[in-house]
Amino acid sequence: MPDPEPTIVLVHGAFADSSSWNGVIERLGAAYNVVAAANPLRSVAGDAAYVRDVARGTGGPVVLVGHSYGGMVITQAAAGETSVRALVYVNAFAPDTGESGLSLSGKFPGSTLADTLVQYPLSTGGNEMAIGQDAYHAQFAADSSDDVAALMARTQRPITEQALSDGLTGDPAWRSLPSWFVFGDADKNIPAAAHRFMAERAAPRGQREVVGGSHAMAVARPGEVAESIIEAVRATS
Repeated sequence: MPDPEPTIVLVHGAFADSSSWNGVIERLGAAYNVVAAANPLRSVAGDAAYVRDVARGTGGPVVLVGHSYGGMVITQAAAGETSVRALVYVNAFAPDTGESGLSLSGKFPGSTLADTLVQYPLSTGGNEMAIGQDAYHAQFAADSSDDVAALMARTQRPITEQALSDGLTGDPAWRSLPSWFVFGDADKNIPAAAHRFMAERAAPRGQREVVGGSHAMAVARPGEVAESIIEAVRATS
């Protein structure tokens, strides 16, 4: 009896929410089982544990897809999980042991994210960060319409400093699982040079670099993102 087709688990990153995957889900269509997880954005270990629970809850094989900081989460969540068939990185961090989102985004010049952030203290300790409303469109979603970017700015999910500072623990899942990378060369959060570096060392089965693609490529370029996900599903089913 053939194995069931994997469920695609989509994991958003900082300054976005699950709805950022809507266009990708539409293009995947009814032929694929899809779940868009609500990433807590509190800590790499805690967020990975939550995504691992979501993956296990599907009851079958999964392909994990991470955007931005979501790449940190899927890399840790997939470690040692036999149900995970593949990883897809969408303008995402693909860390090695000990690397954090902050260290990877600053590894190469070009990120302008720090200048756009606003932060405030949390009653539980530490700080939480979001992108300023006026800066969101140009910084995060430059190739989206004014209306879409304005809505995203208002509904963005903030992230804790801890989550961005946490390093990956254990071996990265991309060492043992097939991976696909899709990223934009106009990403202002994570420089394209960093995406190329992470993809090269992961030796992915597939790689797409989208000319003019912003950080929010799942929103503005959902077709290219869906194509990479479909490739991963078909290659590992």
